Amino acid sequence: MKNSFLLLGTAMLAACATSPDAIERLAYDRDALFATAPNAPDLWAARGVSGEAPQGDWLGQFGDPVMTSLVAEALGANPTLEARAASLRASAALARSSRARRVPNLSGSVTLGGNSAAIDTPLGTERFTDAVYGVGLDASWEPDLWGRVANSIARADADFAASAADYAAAELSIAAQTAIAWLGLNEALAQERIAVLTYEARDRARELTEQRVRIGLAGALELRTARSALAQAEAAIAARRQLSTQAARRLEVLLGRYPSAEITAPARLPELPPMAVQGNPALLLSRRPDIAASEARVVAAGLRAEEARLALLPSLRLTGSLSTSSSDIADALDPSLIAARLIGSFSQPIFNAGSLRAQQEAAIAQAQFAVANYASAALDAWREVENALTADILLAQQEDAQGRALEEARYAEENAERQYANGTVSIFNLIDTQTRRLTAESQLVSARADRAINRINYHLALGGGVPEMEFAREEDLFDTDAAESGRR
Repeated sequence: MKNSFLLLGTAMLAACATSPDAIERLAYDRDALFATAPNAPDLWAARGVSGEAPQGDWLGQFGDPVMTSLVAEALGANPTLEARAASLRASAALARSSRARRVPNLSGSVTLGGNSAAIDTPLGTERFTDAVYGVGLDASWEPDLWGRVANSIARADADFAASAADYAAAELSIAAQTAIAWLGLNEALAQERIAVLTYEARDRARELTEQRVRIGLAGALELRTARSALAQAEAAIAARRQLSTQAARRLEVLLGRYPSAEITAPARLPELPPMAVQGNPALLLSRRPDIAASEARVVAAGLRAEEARLALLPSLRLTGSLSTSSSDIADALDPSLIAARLIGSFSQPIFNAGSLRAQQEAAIAQAQFAVANYASAALDAWREVENALTADILLAQQEDAQGRALEEARYAEENAERQYANGTVSIFNLIDTQTRRLTAESQLVSARADRAINRINYHLALGGGVPEMEFAREEDLFDTDAAESGRR
């Protein structure tokens, strides 16, 4: 029987339709696929600066302890981040589960049954039931002949690495969204304050107009115009208040709070120094968690393609069992009465209408899809940094120009208000200067907010400005056995 078993196994191996050369051709070439990713230049095109990856605290540049505390609160309470953490824990558990294929599966059983018999007696038919006790132990194991098990473990680790990078990316995103929402609330409240100041200026103009009407220096046209401008200012306050309420609720949701619009802000925006340009395009790819996730998915897709190739090869499965059965429980546990059986079997796909080949082709196509996504993610990352670098220069110019425009508009408004009180200009001149001041102040607030938000987006595009994060590569995957909590 032993010789027959070996001959059968040799025959099945020889019947394998995939020769070594064919296997080599079907193998997934990861290096070739990674080579399709775009090359990174040494300098940023917008500012031409290279150097080490940034290590600083990007929140510290704003000098706002409230912003820092709100970001910390969001990272601890945001429900979206909690969902990501749960997904990461599930991925870590699956990676640990894949390691179980290295060792045999073992299961035990205890049975209790009975044998029934009938005996005819003068008094009738009597039935007897004897108890039967059974004990069994079954084991199975598939040796890793072609590296199937090792490949599946590596693929599970790559999936976990992608999930860990996704969590890090979500963490950075929530931090940035919270900081931006805080800036948005301050901007909305600052715009609301400007609307209130405009209402007060228009109300003063109305009072002056009514005084001029009483002494015969103005007519109904100017009075109606002043009252109309005041009503428009009142409407602007309501519109700005609606926006500030929505901004407060947006921030509260990020913090995991009920959106009651109760959170307050000082209506101040930071005046930032020039941007300190850091890193270079090549360093960026080692920092961005979304790039790390994309790369890990390329690795996982390649390993899935390898799994599809290995499915074409024969498999060896060893099974063994121990069992006993007796009407006496002591005999059921007697080692000398235990029956043992050991079976080894080879299996080789022979005909499946091309299903396995099609699965392999699909897996290779998915790997190529993952590589294309990796290249796209890298290009998007570089675009985000380059845009932020350019935008900071232009927004700084806008902020400076709007500051000068506001200063001149305030002087013009003050002069127009005095001249209107003296009767040397009309109400239309006064309203025009008030509108110019309102526009200049509103645009300055917007430019300052846009520059601060762009600064956050810049550090987010760089990978958050946190110490360099090392995500799993094909040869250096996460130690999921040590990641019991599922979080880095």
